[in-house]
Amino acid sequence: MSRFASFDPSSGEKLADVERSSPEQVRDAVARAREAQGAWGETPFEQRADVLIELGENILAREEELATWVTQEMGKLLGEARREVRLAARSIRPAMEEVERALAPEVLQGSDCETRVEREPLGVVAAITPWNYPVLMPCEILVPALATGNAVVFKPSEHVPLTGAFLAELFQEVLPSSVLELVQGEGEVGAALVEEDVDMVGFVGSRDTGKKIMEAASGGLKRLVLELGGKDPLVVMGDADLEAAADCVVTHALRNTGQVCCSVERVFVDEEVSERFQELVLQRARDWKHGSGFAEGVHMGPLVSEEQRRKVVEQVDQAVAQGAELLLGGSQPDGPGWFYPATVLANVTAEQDIFHRETFGPVICLTRFDGREEEAVRLANDTPYGLGANVFTQDLDRGRRMARRIRSGQVGINRYLNGAPGAPWVGARQSGFGFLGSVDGHRQFTIPKSICYPLA
Repeated sequence: MSRFASFDPSSGEKLADVERSSPEQVRDAVARAREAQGAWGETPFEQRADVLIELGENILAREEELATWVTQEMGKLLGEARREVRLAARSIRPAMEEVERALAPEVLQGSDCETRVEREPLGVVAAITPWNYPVLMPCEILVPALATGNAVVFKPSEHVPLTGAFLAELFQEVLPSSVLELVQGEGEVGAALVEEDVDMVGFVGSRDTGKKIMEAASGGLKRLVLELGGKDPLVVMGDADLEAAADCVVTHALRNTGQVCCSVERVFVDEEVSERFQELVLQRARDWKHGSGFAEGVHMGPLVSEEQRRKVVEQVDQAVAQGAELLLGGSQPDGPGWFYPATVLANVTAEQDIFHRETFGPVICLTRFDGREEEAVRLANDTPYGLGANVFTQDLDRGRRMARRIRSGQVGINRYLNGAPGAPWVGARQSGFGFLGSVDGHRQFTIPKSICYPLA
């Protein structure tokens, strides 16, 4: 029996050895899900919705246990882990209302016929999910996939296998047997799952892995929903509320230790206000202390793994060697755990690798520009990514104009980019393929069928 280890990133100590799913076990899991899907897909939507609403209540009832696993396995602050669990659970009921709208038949009239467009489940969905939001992101795929009548084979990240197993158990307690199957392991297990007899792959993770999944899925023309990485810009125009912009930058570059796909990773500041803005960012970033997610008075936990910290260290060191100015942090602390301090770099330019590569760590990169709207948009778009962006300006017409020209799925004007409930979550360009959330997002777990008959 092959095993892999789960670690506590705050100490580097092993939490448990977890059984790695073999290729045969992956194949068997897909086969069981395939067999179970027929009856689940024929179950009326209202009954499926009731099951998943019960799941939400069960998640809330087990909030503390689930949040504790999140903090132990990936280092998230316990308070933030609790909020993640609550958000995932409380999102299920409104999601069912959206899915009901997504599945509603449409009747079209022709000159001599009537066509009824219905939506059917795809079959078996492979859900391969990340470690940075190990409850919320799985639910973003599992809930609509199941609500629309699919069965699911779920592979959580190898960094959070115990959290994934606990979450899968909560699903399995309310679902019919084998409608949700769990497999565990690293990338090889995920690759084996994609190669198996699944109809769709829902994946949240890196751009490089997303490309591999797309290539592997092409042979079977499997449907895909891929939410990939980002290198999100935030533009500070000369007339911006600098205090509000600095709050947004620091909060959304450092929260979850910067391990957020839509973190603020590039900050473009009008050179006329850059000195004052830099001071405001430093004032705030100095207050962000790191430590165990269970500790009091801590703003950031550890990075998820030693490898992830190494990537951040290498990017920062390379940026400084290439001409960036280190204003804060930038040194790996002594002691156990995979911690890294809040770090601020100035004079970051397009010639430096950190300008283009996703960092996924608590690093704020400041770049001055000449104050022209056209230049700000050009810099914001100077990346293959297109997940999110933010613009701060007192001129709302200009803000809206810039938002339309920046090539990303989400844009916030004078606030962070997260939108109203019911909005889709879209990765433009190389930040995604398909999208999650919203009525249209839920429809991606289905296929439309047109049934045509003559007019009476």
